[in-house]
Amino acid sequence: MVRLHVERVIAAMPEPVFDWIADPANLVTAPMILRAGWAADSVEPGAGAVREAVGTGVWLREQITEYDRPHRYSYLIVRSFPAFGHEGGTVTLSAATGGTHVDWVSSYSHPLRAGGAALNVITARLLPWNFEAILAACARALER
Repeated sequence: MVRLHVERVIAAMPEPVFDWIADPANLVTAPMILRAGWAADSVEPGAGAVREAVGTGVWLREQITEYDRPHRYSYLIVRSFPAFGHEGGTVTLSAATGGTHVDWVSSYSHPLRAGGAALNVITARLLPWNFEAILAACARALER
């Protein structure tokens, strides 16, 4: 099981930080993501919403499982290529000195048919880099 954990303090109020991070269009700020948005059959935004992302060697369909603006949202990869055995991901925001503390945690493993432990090693290095890039882009967009 891979557990990713990325944190950052963003010098902005929680509401705009939450809105920016929760907007799937902003996932394209990750180096590997080429296109992202709400799925055509999705409600938006909130619990039950479905977002899709296409990237370099990856396709993801994620369902928002919890949506408590501006405090936290959780999601689950429900379909993907390569396959993920996703335990879930949660983005939690809290007030911090100088802005908003963002805490992003995601746990998964790739099944053997998708590359298993070897792919776990690769994605354990690539995904935090992408999560950090998203948070850095949020900071650039909102910090003034």
